[in-house]
Amino acid sequence: MKIHPFLTTCLLAGFLLTPAANAHENGYLHDFTDKINQGFFNMALGVGELPKNIVNISSEQNILVGMSWGLLRGVAHTVGRTLVGTVEFISAPIPSDEFISPAYVWERYSEDTRYFGLHLPGYWTHYGPMDDGE
Repeated sequence: MKIHPFLTTCLLAGFLLTPAANAHENGYLHDFTDKINQGFFNMALGVGELPKNIVNISSEQNILVGMSWGLLRGVAHTVGRTLVGTVEFISAPIPSDEFISPAYVWERYSEDTRYFGLHLPGYWTHYGPMDDGE
């Protein structure tokens, strides 16, 4: 029967994707699960950058700019978030700082995506009230 390897894989994936019980304590296990969660969801849902950039630029300027420049920026950020998610997922056992901010595509939706804490130049760049980009 092939159910045993499948069940083992599901249990292992569930264990790795579950946050640590002591979330207030920043230990190795907490950092590992955070990083593997961010990597997995950024790989899987990086395509969420497309509507995010179209909506944000359309609300700042107009729908034509949103559909053109927002689409181009969305494609670039989709590729960037997916690649960074892959690197985070692979390097989860190695402790490091955050690679991308906001950590997930659905967090602080009106805020532009930043990689490695860098401010990328651009006319339609907004970092939001919760994060000054420092």
